[in-house]
Amino acid sequence: MQPRAPSAVCQAGGGEVMAEPAARHLSLPSGVLELCALLGASQDSLRGLEQIVQKRGVNSNSSLVPEVLSVFVPPFTTKEDGQVTGASCTLSKARRRSFRKKREKPRMEAWRSHPGDSKGPDSEDVTIPGGVDLLALPQLCFPGGVCVASEPKEDYVHFLVLTDVCGNRTYGVVAQYYRPLHDPSTWVGRAELVETLPYMFLVRGACTVSTGGDESLSLFVQDEYCFYNGKTHWEPTVSSAGRFVPFAVCVVSRFPYYNSLKDCLSCLLTHLKLCRDFEVDNHIKDFAARLSLIPSPPPGPLHLIFNMKPLQVVFPSRADPESPVIDLDLHLPLLCFRPEKVLQILTCILTEQRIVFFSSDWALLTLIAECFLAYLHPLQWQHTFVPILSGQMLDFVMAPTSFLMGCHLDHFEEVRKEADGLVLIDIDHGTVTCSKSSDNDMDIPDVPLLLAQTFIQRVQSLQLHPDLHLAHLSSSTDLNEGRARRRAWQQTLNCKIQHIALQLLVGIFREVKNHLNYEHRVFNSEEFLKTRAAGDQRFYKQALDTYMFHSFLKARLNGRMDAFARMDLDTQSEEDRIDGMLLSPRRPTVEKMASRKASPLHLTHRRMVVSMPNLQDISLPELPPRNSSLRIMDTSSCKSSSPVLKVTPKLTYTFKIPEIHFPLVTQCVQAYYTDLVTLLSKAMSLLGPGDSLLLARYFYLRGLIHLMQGQLLSALLDFQNLYKTDIGIFPADLVKSMVASMSASERAQAERTPELRRLITEVLDKPGEAPKADDAVKNFELPKKHMQLNDFVKRVQESGIVKDTVIIHRLFDALTVGHEKQIDPETFRDFYTCWKETEAEAQEVSLPALLMEHLDKNECVYKLSSSVKTNRGVGKIAMTQKRLFLLPEGRPGYVEIATFRNIEEVKNTTAAFLLLRIPTLKIKTVAKKETFEANLKSECDLWHLMVKEMWAGKKLADDHKDPQYVQQALTNVLLMDAVVGTLQSPGAIYAASKLAYFDKMKNEMPMAVPKTTAETLKHKINPSAGETAPQAVDVLLYTPGRLDPAEKVEDAHPKLWCALSEGKVVVFDASSWTIHQHCFKVGASKVNCMVLAEHSQVWVGSEDSVIYIINVHSMSCNKQLTDHRAAVTGLAVQNGKKPSEVYSCSLDGTVLAWNVSTLRVTSRFQLPYGDLTSISLHSDRLWCCTGRSIMVVTLQGFVRRELRIDNSNEALVSFLAFQLLPEKEQLWVACTGGSELYIWSLKDLGQPPQKTHLQDCTEVSCMIRVKGQIWVGGRGLSQGKTRGKIYVMDVEKMTVEKELVAHLDTVRTLCSAEDRYVLSGAGQEEGKIAIWKVE
Repeated sequence: MQPRAPSAVCQAGGGEVMAEPAARHLSLPSGVLELCALLGASQDSLRGLEQIVQKRGVNSNSSLVPEVLSVFVPPFTTKEDGQVTGASCTLSKARRRSFRKKREKPRMEAWRSHPGDSKGPDSEDVTIPGGVDLLALPQLCFPGGVCVASEPKEDYVHFLVLTDVCGNRTYGVVAQYYRPLHDPSTWVGRAELVETLPYMFLVRGACTVSTGGDESLSLFVQDEYCFYNGKTHWEPTVSSAGRFVPFAVCVVSRFPYYNSLKDCLSCLLTHLKLCRDFEVDNHIKDFAARLSLIPSPPPGPLHLIFNMKPLQVVFPSRADPESPVIDLDLHLPLLCFRPEKVLQILTCILTEQRIVFFSSDWALLTLIAECFLAYLHPLQWQHTFVPILSGQMLDFVMAPTSFLMGCHLDHFEEVRKEADGLVLIDIDHGTVTCSKSSDNDMDIPDVPLLLAQTFIQRVQSLQLHPDLHLAHLSSSTDLNEGRARRRAWQQTLNCKIQHIALQLLVGIFREVKNHLNYEHRVFNSEEFLKTRAAGDQRFYKQALDTYMFHSFLKARLNGRMDAFARMDLDTQSEEDRIDGMLLSPRRPTVEKMASRKASPLHLTHRRMVVSMPNLQDISLPELPPRNSSLRIMDTSSCKSSSPVLKVTPKLTYTFKIPEIHFPLVTQCVQAYYTDLVTLLSKAMSLLGPGDSLLLARYFYLRGLIHLMQGQLLSALLDFQNLYKTDIGIFPADLVKSMVASMSASERAQAERTPELRRLITEVLDKPGEAPKADDAVKNFELPKKHMQLNDFVKRVQESGIVKDTVIIHRLFDALTVGHEKQIDPETFRDFYTCWKETEAEAQEVSLPALLMEHLDKNECVYKLSSSVKTNRGVGKIAMTQKRLFLLPEGRPGYVEIATFRNIEEVKNTTAAFLLLRIPTLKIKTVAKKETFEANLKSECDLWHLMVKEMWAGKKLADDHKDPQYVQQALTNVLLMDAVVGTLQSPGAIYAASKLAYFDKMKNEMPMAVPKTTAETLKHKINPSAGETAPQAVDVLLYTPGRLDPAEKVEDAHPKLWCALSEGKVVVFDASSWTIHQHCFKVGASKVNCMVLAEHSQVWVGSEDSVIYIINVHSMSCNKQLTDHRAAVTGLAVQNGKKPSEVYSCSLDGTVLAWNVSTLRVTSRFQLPYGDLTSISLHSDRLWCCTGRSIMVVTLQGFVRRELRIDNSNEALVSFLAFQLLPEKEQLWVACTGGSELYIWSLKDLGQPPQKTHLQDCTEVSCMIRVKGQIWVGGRGLSQGKTRGKIYVMDVEKMTVEKELVAHLDTVRTLCSAEDRYVLSGAGQEEGKIAIWKVE
């Protein structure tokens, strides 16, 4: 939801200006304030109370009925002599007025209007914002009733949350104050006076009316309402002295500015206490008008400051568009509850219990509840949220559905006895209990023990008292300076608390992603629960069955990069990163098994999960004592990760809103807007080129103010600049409404500005994303009907067993051998059960400690045989991804059988035993003379298939330097095991052999890797790991490591940027070739080019004509350059000059020069021909490759030379790519669809080029220069088959130096890594990246 700012209606001569015959409706955003109301007892109630007091002669403590006395709704601009300068249209909005509710209503007829008038004061044209129920508001503003006091009381502030029928929340801050009770018998009240006035009230003007005494009441009548400017006021009489009646001012906002609005109301009360009764409304109206003109700050680091006199009030922004506004003290619950209780309350919210908070302080009810909801961000409470219930609303707690409510502590016993199944939270005493019948049968589950212990330690390490932090500072002599210190301390503490709470959430739900199927939007809750410890089952079963968790799943499946996703990524272990690249199913590694065995906490956990008591009763192992001293704890003795957090809050900035002058006529509002625009423009001019984050916020605010002024084009230009500064805060809905509301003349004017023309095209002409037909998350269920191939593929992918479509096709063939080509539900259920049982057995494998010394830390045990007799003793054969070994029976030990790399032969034979022939597996290795024999009996055939498949996979992996072959072989092996377990028939082994893909490939199609290829190839990686099918690698970019102060050490490693189909970019850590970031999107079209600019930006040119800019520090793509009108095909960097420049070209022949710092176009020109596919910089000349020629152009766009190949015997050659070798004075050119390279001499470009033929090449697709070599990628024949090939050219001899068989599919892209390695990307058939050594 976009922040809103108030509007000024275009006016002239007191009326609205219709700029055009047809009204164009643009719903303008409102600001900080939605509504302001004055509430208290009615005049009737006060008069009746006074009469009772006079008769009885005693003070009365009776409770009065509260009412809404006045309501103030923006806009507040009076229709004086103003007309909005420069406004060419009417910015329409529902008319809002301020009105005063009639103070006393003896008869409805008292407000009759003149017979000729269409409406009177009882039919005022006032629109109350949605979500604000004026009937319920008095009870919420006076939840304890309106009680007359015998002495003045302190002002009291509390907070409200108001929810409309659509679930949208607005937030209220209420300030109660006391005024003396007056005797109405001594004066003529305003209401009576109004009733006696003639119908002249309906005529705008001014008059003076005698009150019967020495004073007169001056009235100014405007817009059918009265404004009181006289001096008549109540004077207390003797009988009414010593009694004080409460009033309340309520401010309602769309944002939870609790502290800010509390400060504002505190300033207002200082004025209300000094003013006379008849001045109250005007003071409140002026106050509301000020707040309505303050725009809400956009998400990011910029906070707004407004001078409310005497306080400087800060309106904080959201941290990012996904986060809520945090304007409260998040440590309040930690002061009220022990950490164990905090965890209990969080558990109640996560499991969506029926929760009621209690306190004797109304303010704490909302603040504490809001703090707990903030702790759980980005999870969101989906149910009823009413943090304050008055006495008349207590029946709400009888609701049968989940809710979160708050009551006064006086009602605790009543609620406890009357309502069932409630969680009752006493804020004042820090207790959590359950209501009446729930004590025995309702038990609050606990979060996992280890996470609970870590959370408690971290909370106890916090310093929760500002006095300890500020003790060493000198006393502040300035009120606002002291408040600023406190605010900075609170911001740091809030940041730490949010970090601790988020770590807890990530710990609880991190592994959910392992059980999600993104393609079919399925969550396998049953399998996820199986991975949870027995003692955690109850918590997870309840948490998973909530609306909150369902929304959380939707966000994961939609790929939302929220706070949870960012922390999950930041805290991901190296093992998790490696797991992301594996095709085979996950199994616990040797390292994880060792740590699991060694951890005493794990042993405690294993002991305790059988019967878990309540968390508050647990004596946690190694838990430090409570931090009773309030000093920072010494946690050095803790065995777990250090709870002392070093969390630095993000740097924030402030912008001061100018003064607002009164009276609030249109000229004053326009002067305020003009001042605000001037200040924003000045602040923008002072920013450096690197301050784009702050610049974006200024553009946003200035765009809002221009919109308020009616300057649509200026507003659109400011919003358009967000593309270059921070697209994340672009107000898409607002801009779309603005464009739709423009008149034909305004539209034509906007179209004349190139930036706005593109913006309008983006907003209106392009179709929006079609809504997904089924956005829901399905829980995995076993099929109930027979499945054909396509349905079977979907079901297997949903189950999480395997994603690769080709492998699932082989599995289908295996399960349907000898049967009709369909799978029945029983077969699928048996297969699924068999697979999961094997998976569960692997999780429970317990290896002897000495085994850890013989295995690599990342090895996993995938298969264990039954106990068998071998020639090396009796035991179980274990298989990992690297080797076979024997676990001897009866004693801990380790006997190496073979590594798959060293296997020489595998045989399936029989051995004689008495009169029997026992099936035996024989394995011969290269290193050992003795052949290993194992009497595997009925398991022999299966083990024979599995070992041969793993052997073949390892050989292919070694030959092709591609470890993914081993992962694929493992998947095949595990599927074989499950197929045999499923079918349990004589034909089961034959069926399983359908999955022996690599063994079959080795036997049927032996294809040796050419020697030159094997020597040059170093490694292969798969950016499509985890996808259902390979994806083409469109562009590769290598960026060198750079230790920048803004980066973490691990982020400073060199990176490989890989662009896949549909705008997906995967980033690898080039120091380990593990995935650094799985995927983020740059549009939805094909990526054509990438380049590194100034070490911190990766520019990505897309087929959709946009240049996307990725920040390499934050790994975010929040800037876009939209000046091109066709596909961006080339990028070239000029780093030699300051500031750096980037040249971009598009298919239509446009070339743009960009200043990297400001992202402004410094020059542009158009080539005479289109089809521009690439550009290169050399000697202050741009070399441009078009389809028909290569053009040499000056930086100003003048063509100096044009190169063509025009052979009369052949068709016109179409150029594809080129490379310059200045030191050799050569220009190498490749052409589309050909197998020749053309070489020009730079000494004399007029001479015809030399031509070199590439043998067995059918197509050239890319070309790069590396050191003194030219590497050419394409497609050609190898051993009779079409393969992706790379030709390494000797530039001296202009001949092929090496011919490398690179991929199964065309080589689509090449890039160089520091001239030491070349990386090649393959087409869709293979989708892998090969890394080659440069010599």
